[in-house]
Amino acid sequence: MPFSDSRTTATHHPPDARTIGTHFENRAAQWCHDRGWTVIARNVRCRRGEIDIIALDGTTLVFLEVRYRRSVRYGSAVESVTPAKLQSLTAAIRYWLNSREGRLYARRAMRCDLLAYCGTQPEPQWIPNAFTPSPW
Repeated sequence: MPFSDSRTTATHHPPDARTIGTHFENRAAQWCHDRGWTVIARNVRCRRGEIDIIALDGTTLVFLEVRYRRSVRYGSAVESVTPAKLQSLTAAIRYWLNSREGRLYARRAMRCDLLAYCGTQPEPQWIPNAFTPSPW
């Protein structure tokens, strides 16, 4: 009788949402680097929200929201940014700008961009100035 050990049995588990999100945030950070941007922070969290990437595009401070959708069946990655998401992003931006690190950049020009990945498309859709947190 052949030896069977459940620890060595190969089972494939689909990646969870956090793993997928991390993958696309890593791709987005590389996308920023490829354009000459400097990533200064990633996954900035406060109790009311999160900023995926904070980068410098020249002297402009960019808050980058990264979205991914496997398909457009339930709406595109761009359409997945809801008013509630914008509220939580605004809260996270305020939190960061009031932090010790954020105050170093608070007087710079700022914008909020969206980087949307859909399915297997190799390049994301980049929307500069995709939204303005309210009130800024």
